[in-house]
Amino acid sequence: MAEHEQLQAEQMAAKTEYAHKSKIGGQALIEGVMMKGAFRGAMACRLPNGEIDLETWEISSDMATDPKTGKQHVVPKWYNRIPLLRGCVNFVLSMTDGYRCMMKAAEKQYDEEVDDFCKWKKHENIDKLQEEEAFEKFSAWLTDPAKHSGDKKKEEAAPQEWTEESIRSRWEYLKKASEHYDYEEPSKLEAWLDEKLGDTLFNIVMVISMVLGIGIAFGMFLYLPRWIVSLIKPVTDNAIIKSVAEGVVKIALFVAYMWVTGLGKSIRRTYEYHGAEHKTIACFEAALPLTVENVKKQTRFHPRCGTSFIFLVLLIGIFFGCFNPYKEVVPRVLFSLVMLPLVMGVSYECIRIAGRHDNAFTRILSAPGLWLQRITTKEPDDSQIECAIAAMKPCIPENLEDDIW
Repeated sequence: MAEHEQLQAEQMAAKTEYAHKSKIGGQALIEGVMMKGAFRGAMACRLPNGEIDLETWEISSDMATDPKTGKQHVVPKWYNRIPLLRGCVNFVLSMTDGYRCMMKAAEKQYDEEVDDFCKWKKHENIDKLQEEEAFEKFSAWLTDPAKHSGDKKKEEAAPQEWTEESIRSRWEYLKKASEHYDYEEPSKLEAWLDEKLGDTLFNIVMVISMVLGIGIAFGMFLYLPRWIVSLIKPVTDNAIIKSVAEGVVKIALFVAYMWVTGLGKSIRRTYEYHGAEHKTIACFEAALPLTVENVKKQTRFHPRCGTSFIFLVLLIGIFFGCFNPYKEVVPRVLFSLVMLPLVMGVSYECIRIAGRHDNAFTRILSAPGLWLQRITTKEPDDSQIECAIAAMKPCIPENLEDDIW
């Protein structure tokens, strides 16, 4: 209790001396976190072997010198100086960067050796055996020359001599590496495609998944709510009631979708990395050292979250839907698509206000999104926080004035 009170006192003192609203934002990835700052972006992923893989890239920024102070500062991009437009542009850029990092994160999770180990473990029902019996089977499998035959790379990588100690070390390593490894037995079709297409197969699958995802999102959140409401005759004649009804159905579907997907193990872990991302940013904004202990004690809810942005898009979409002049389902959907950039622009300005100010209005504005984050963020473990910290540190600029939101 005393430790918690001391931390609160440190936070209050830090905020009094250094109230900072950072522009650094991020995204949870598959077993990792991506962060973007004013000059640099970074993604940190936990590899199957337990190590953190860190990748950084530079972000081009225009600089100008303040004539009064002589200090250099970041000049916002031209679109970031135009309200409403900047919301649409930044949303597209965020989606593009997020998709690119998500693909890379997925690729990093594949480890041929761990994959072979998981396949062997499943076929031999190793999890049902006692530790020593399982180890004996592993030792026979690992040192079997036939395991490496026919593959030049494996033959070159295979140790010439195995000792009890080296086998035991490999056993412990592969057991740990396979704990969160998402192994699935390939079908005959998948095996054939992998043989014919090789590395190209992954890119094809990701593109198909993205197209299907966009199609499902379009059908679920644009078409389905309007179709459902069109079946309720008493509300179809009043434009305002109809728009509110469509919005309620849309929000209900969105919340249900987030909740159901979070029941899966892999998505839940992504939600945990999402929580780690928020906590790390909160720790930095509180001007506390980026340590696991400091980050753990921060809130996992943040007003600038993408979840809050989407929720605001749904809410503000209800208002704009009141001006939809069409009654048929398909024309109403098309009108909503045309209005979507404007809705996103207004939503972004609201998020921008909520991220820069803390008052009664912004707390009310942020409340629905923060509530929804109870679903899309989960409490992370220490290893996930370490990933978020690793992604955060390269994004912090030397001059913190360049990081003001």
